[in-house]
Amino acid sequence: MESNLSTDGNASTTSTENAASNLAAIFTAVVLGLMILTTVIGNVFVIAAIFLEKNLQSVANYLIVSLAVADLMVACLVMPLGAVYEINSAGWSLGPELCDMWTSSDVLCCTASILHLVAIAVDRYWAVTDLNYIQARNPRRIGMLVVAVWVVSLGVSLAPQLGWKDPGYLDRIADGKCVVSQDAAYQIFATCATFYVPLLVILFLYWRIFQAARRRIRKRPGAAIQPPRERRGILRLVSKRPREESTTAFTITRSTPDNSSASPEKTSSYNGANPPATPAPSHSATSSSGSKKTRETIEAKRERKAAKTLAIITGAFVACWLPFFLVALLQALCEPCAPPDLVASVFLWLGYFNSTLNPLIYTIFSPEFRQAFKRMLCGTRGGRG
Repeated sequence: MESNLSTDGNASTTSTENAASNLAAIFTAVVLGLMILTTVIGNVFVIAAIFLEKNLQSVANYLIVSLAVADLMVACLVMPLGAVYEINSAGWSLGPELCDMWTSSDVLCCTASILHLVAIAVDRYWAVTDLNYIQARNPRRIGMLVVAVWVVSLGVSLAPQLGWKDPGYLDRIADGKCVVSQDAAYQIFATCATFYVPLLVILFLYWRIFQAARRRIRKRPGAAIQPPRERRGILRLVSKRPREESTTAFTITRSTPDNSSASPEKTSSYNGANPPATPAPSHSATSSSGSKKTRETIEAKRERKAAKTLAIITGAFVACWLPFFLVALLQALCEPCAPPDLVASVFLWLGYFNSTLNPLIYTIFSPEFRQAFKRMLCGTRGGRG
């Protein structure tokens, strides 16, 4: 009698555990499926917008297309097998060959996605610091950046397939665990090349960009005569002028005459021999004081927007990838320090989530992209040239 009760109790507990496991698997499948779908749609929209809209077909946006392709590859080649791996309670059961293919694709696509963020930061930095860069920017120069990104990514991803694997690689797969090579030297090399060095470069470049933007935003229109070269390549964060080349989160203004800024420069300069007559006090002095306060308010808003834009770009990148790469480096240096499987999975998918965010982060600050998305969703034709 007691034996039967014990058996029934064990069966009931097992049934409850199986039901909870099934619910968890369904929930995981739904969440990861939505994430994959969102990533695919977002990056397809970015690629389609650039190919369909003539005003977006600029050299600067070649980097955005290549970034979207890398993130789309993450969604199509990496995330689906990763989702199957997460849902399958038995672990990896697809064999060592498919494990090699999946881990190589994972490293290739994620590294390419991260390095594209570096390339975009480099392009923006050149546009801000080199007054002639916008005129010198051409498909060959941007193409070299794109090729460099993919070559470095390919090198990092293929290293384990060329022999840089840890001795227990096959045994680990047989136990149902598929991860990239855990050789300590490779892990240090891969994490530094894929994340830590790019992170330092991005932080340095965006800090320099923000400093340059702040100096130019604060520059008073009539404070001094600016040579024509100083008025080229000015970094603007909010602008509605048609003759501008979009670089997603920022807009680089082309060299165009600006009559509104020419007159203050002319009236503020004289040769010293014939100083201008002192004007009598009038209502214009009050107007001048009011316009100065308005200009300072606009400058403060632009500076805050610059800081906010750069904080969002760098913050999203760091928040998504830092936990995963901290754990990867820690595990390479201290094998017993490996986190629980659930924590490792959350950190990995948080990194994948960066490919979901990139289409939003690198296009939402551009009015041209927002208008293109609206036209695509509403089914209206765009492509003004």
